[in-house]
Amino acid sequence: MEEHFFQCPYCWEEISMLLDTSVRRQVYVEDCEVCCNPIELTVGYDDGILMTFEVASIEQ
Repeated sequence: MEEHFFQCPYCWEEISMLLDTSVRRQVYVEDCEVCCNPIELTVGYDDGILMTFEVASIEQ
């Protein structure tokens, strides 16, 4: 697991999430730990190196 810091697309606060480095490509939804809005994360690893990290708001 690797901790990654980024800015929430809703409240613009810096937050962190634990990413599983053993999975090459992931798309999942996590709630912001500050404002609780859902964030879609797209994560890609190659040989344990973070190659892709994208966050997107999910319109409710």
